Amino acid sequence: MESSSSTAAVETAVTVPPPSTFDVSRRPDTAGLVLNSPRPPSLREELVGVVGKAFRPHGSGHGGDRRPPRWAWVLAALQAVFPVLQWGRTYTLKSFRSDVMAGLTLASLGIPQSIGYANLAKLDPQYGLYTSVVPPLIYAVMGTSREIAIGPVAVVSLLLSSMVQKVVDPAVDPVTYRTLVFTVTFLAGVFQVSFGLFRLGFLVDFLSHAAIVGFMGGAAIVIGLQQLKGLLGLSRFTNSTDVVAVAKAVFSALHDPWHPGNFFIGCSFLIFILATRFIGRKYKKLFWLSAISPLLSVILSTAAVYATKADKHGVKIIREVHAGLNPSSVKLIQLNGPYTTECAKIAVICAVIALTEAIAVGRSFATIRGYKLDGNKEMIAMGFSNVAGSLSSCYVATGSFSRTAVNFSAGARSTVSNIVMAATVFIALEFFMKLLYYTPMAVLASIILSALPGLIDIREACNIWRVDKMDFLICLGAFLGVLFGSVEIGLGVALAISFAKIIIQSLRPQVEVLGRLQGTNTFCSVRQYPVACRTPAVQVIRIDTSFLCFINATFIKERIMEWVRAEVDTSNEKVRERVHSVVLDMSNVVNIDTSGLVGLEEIHKELASLGIQMAIASPGWQAIQKMKLAHVVDRIGEDWIFLTVGEAVEGCLTAHKGSAMEC
Repeated sequence: MESSSSTAAVETAVTVPPPSTFDVSRRPDTAGLVLNSPRPPSLREELVGVVGKAFRPHGSGHGGDRRPPRWAWVLAALQAVFPVLQWGRTYTLKSFRSDVMAGLTLASLGIPQSIGYANLAKLDPQYGLYTSVVPPLIYAVMGTSREIAIGPVAVVSLLLSSMVQKVVDPAVDPVTYRTLVFTVTFLAGVFQVSFGLFRLGFLVDFLSHAAIVGFMGGAAIVIGLQQLKGLLGLSRFTNSTDVVAVAKAVFSALHDPWHPGNFFIGCSFLIFILATRFIGRKYKKLFWLSAISPLLSVILSTAAVYATKADKHGVKIIREVHAGLNPSSVKLIQLNGPYTTECAKIAVICAVIALTEAIAVGRSFATIRGYKLDGNKEMIAMGFSNVAGSLSSCYVATGSFSRTAVNFSAGARSTVSNIVMAATVFIALEFFMKLLYYTPMAVLASIILSALPGLIDIREACNIWRVDKMDFLICLGAFLGVLFGSVEIGLGVALAISFAKIIIQSLRPQVEVLGRLQGTNTFCSVRQYPVACRTPAVQVIRIDTSFLCFINATFIKERIMEWVRAEVDTSNEKVRERVHSVVLDMSNVVNIDTSGLVGLEEIHKELASLGIQMAIASPGWQAIQKMKLAHVVDRIGEDWIFLTVGEAVEGCLTAHKGSAMEC
């Protein structure tokens, strides 16, 4: 396809050699595709289709003009919101039996962990159990992961307590503290639903893999230090989470009377749980042993304390745990109170961290099973689970890696295992809470401590150091920020270093000189591939940035002109190799702003003043449209816009030969 206005455009452009020397008819037909491509979709058009895409029936818009009936749209919308309607039609009795066994195994681990995590969140034990009932039921009908186990987790529990207690001290005003926790949970669920509906999953990606590794490692150590209160049976302890404050609190508490029975119980059952986990990993068929070891620890320690009356000798116990179904907490949610702004800030952080952990866990096991996890649907499911949970006395729930691993090993086939687990926890709430009266606090600390080694990934941190030093700096910043500051400081440091890395890379993008691989039409960096041969008299330069904009336009222009002038000075000594053309490979440039357009014009003018022709190869869709609207194409000349680097080089050589013959 050829451009009809090419001659007029070239006449108005300042080009050297004269435009008449290049015969448009000799250009490959594909070159016109660059200039005549359709208009790219506008931002408004992309945003309008964002929500509709999630609920569009499969196959609509394809296979003819026939519109699907209205019921197809309704069914597609229901299946998108409730995936159980899709996979439930093929659910079998065999799968149900597997899910029942997995759910029971999951409950044996989830019940003691939920009680421990509630303690970590500065809430009464029953609130952890409530969180293992309602959110898993909602997720079971809305989630897309077959293996993920929903409930309270250590990191989110710590995150919630460390930030909410800065607003209201749970020891001074526990009622207001619970109110804020439920409000944060409600808002976190609303944010998560919004992220899914409006395809804002990229917000989760702001926390890079390196940042998550460092954050999780630091949080694990902080959680471990917090458990010293229960492990040592301390009465006074600090609310701060940084390692310095905790160390001071422990040191000062050691001068007070303390009872070694707490430490003995905690350490004994910690060793027991870790030993069963080692056996379960070594002998795969005994995986259930590690799954039920926390529950066995609770049962055995409770029986031991009751039999020996150890609570009379200084062993700290849970005492009363409220029985019964989750009470309503609708009236406790405050959306217009004095702390709403603080709750919203905390909710955003909790929502992102919870989603990051859940999606990472879900995708890991989906990859093993060979199916695709829909991240946006996961956000919606997780959001509705937390909204429903906040209305029924639950705090922020997400996917737990340890419980998901147990669920997977136990043979879970669908989210029905979450329903079985929730039903089992509900039965425990109704009938067995009185039996937890003598459960020692030290055994809850040991259960939490046993789950922490999985959060500290030293091997991955070493791998990050070997691969990318800047990423390791992000990892280290998150780790030290959480350890010596707070959870928020750790996240802030990680995000600040991440954005600094992006800005630095945007400020100084790679600009490479290209050469042709002998015998091919492939052009690549001569630095990366020294065997590539540079074309005499034609300088080929690739711009390695997706967005040519104000932040890097000047750097790119100066770098290009620096290389061109150096090449001109060198080639002037050899007349036959004198540079007469420069080809800019813009295949990586997806978009461009006005500063980038001005930069291209300045490069063109400076090259023209040196008697050098500029050609552009393979500009991105939005880039070429903006170049046309800004008349940059007219100034350069439509004949000098090419689809590929090979065509651009051949065009420049052909034009130069024609110019030489006329001379």
